[in-house]
Amino acid sequence: MGTSLNADVATLVAGRGSLYVDGHWLEGRGKEIADINPANGQVLATLSAANETQVEDALVAAHRAQPDWAKLGYVRRGEYLEAIADLVEAHAGELARLLAFEVGKPLSQGSGEIAWALETLRYQAGWSRKLSGEILPSDNPRESIHLMRVPVGVVAAICAWNFPMAMFFRKTCPALLAGNTVVIKSSETTPLSALALMELIEQVDLPPGVLNVLTGAGDVGASLAGHPLTNLVTMTGSVAAGKAVMAAAARNLTRVSLELGGKAPAIVWSDADLATAVPALVLARHLNSGQVCTCSERIYVHEDVAEEFVAEYSRAVADLRVGDPFTDVDMGPLVSQMQLDKVESLVAEAVAAGAELAFEPVAPADEQGYWFSPRVLLGVSQEMPVMQREVFGPVTPIVTISSLDEALALANDSLYGLSGYVFSSSYDVIMRVTHELEVGEVYVNRTLGEAPNAHHSGHKQSGVGGEDGLHGLLRYTAIRSVYHQHGVG
Repeated sequence: MGTSLNADVATLVAGRGSLYVDGHWLEGRGKEIADINPANGQVLATLSAANETQVEDALVAAHRAQPDWAKLGYVRRGEYLEAIADLVEAHAGELARLLAFEVGKPLSQGSGEIAWALETLRYQAGWSRKLSGEILPSDNPRESIHLMRVPVGVVAAICAWNFPMAMFFRKTCPALLAGNTVVIKSSETTPLSALALMELIEQVDLPPGVLNVLTGAGDVGASLAGHPLTNLVTMTGSVAAGKAVMAAAARNLTRVSLELGGKAPAIVWSDADLATAVPALVLARHLNSGQVCTCSERIYVHEDVAEEFVAEYSRAVADLRVGDPFTDVDMGPLVSQMQLDKVESLVAEAVAAGAELAFEPVAPADEQGYWFSPRVLLGVSQEMPVMQREVFGPVTPIVTISSLDEALALANDSLYGLSGYVFSSSYDVIMRVTHELEVGEVYVNRTLGEAPNAHHSGHKQSGVGGEDGLHGLLRYTAIRSVYHQHGVG
């Protein structure tokens, strides 16, 4: 199961080095990182991370390249993004296979990630002739006030492992279009994805220093966030990692944009269409083996439909196919031993505290790898860690509620506030949930999945700032006010 890289993927990631800095491939001089195939526990590649000097070299190169990159203008920068999109589209199959090897993502879901990346590339490129400033009237009739959008400078982009290719472009596309240069740090769990993308991007001949890729762990991210040449840090990761990045960035008052995970509640009301709610929530919980920040992590279902919902949902989950990501399955393995240990621990702790399994899960395949069969938990209480911590795995705790007040109180009882779900045919219920649920995005009678022209942001400890759409693009710009006085003298 996933024992070796296909020849085309092997060619794509064949190393000239584990870093790309100032237009050159380099070997890292930092710690070694083992990239593991989660389906069998075998090493895909051993890579050397950047050391502190190489982090600084990348930032210096980006800083030096930024003024000329900004002078190219939006239209030319948009043309570069379109050219990159064409390359990604031409190599979509190879990239999806790499995601299957490195993340354990089923091929169909890997293809979906590449499609998302392409949407981001082409959507952001489309702003090249649309982004505008403002002209304001002045108290002085011989003056006009222009609010210009200018680049922030050098962007440090720290990526998560669960969607390594989509995240790569979610951060680099708006940053580059706005005239910034970028130093991107791949996740230490999935470093090959970023290197494969960079090998493709190299073909469009970006000016040296405009886009740099570093391999490394938290120490590399901390060096990027705390360096005085970094003007903005964008990161997707855990709350703990986000707080560390913010603390490092604070030393230089560096801007931050942080997406820090979630604990999405789903409210299934008494009038919900279960034919819609059940498959939508099964997908929303189990996509990418539940390793999605907007996954439905806890379900609050009205007592009038609880028995029917639990039966249908449990039956659908039990029927999910878990196996080799290169075959027609719904779920592959979890991404790492650490992730597997965390998920197993949270389930065991809940069961020890009185939770019950809705069905007996099928034991995972008897082979090496980080395999975990889906679980549905009943009889859980709000204070259990499985209801408070981000599980990031295919575990569904279900709680029965009797009123909307109760559902909202429980749903908002969380330090997270990224996303939430509501299933109801009542306009009043839907409007109250969308107004009172303390999250950045709400899915109404549908499964998860953001649009490239919307805005993805977390409330509470799920983040600062946001990504996607016009508002995400504007995060990578600063406003310069220009006072044009005329007719002087």
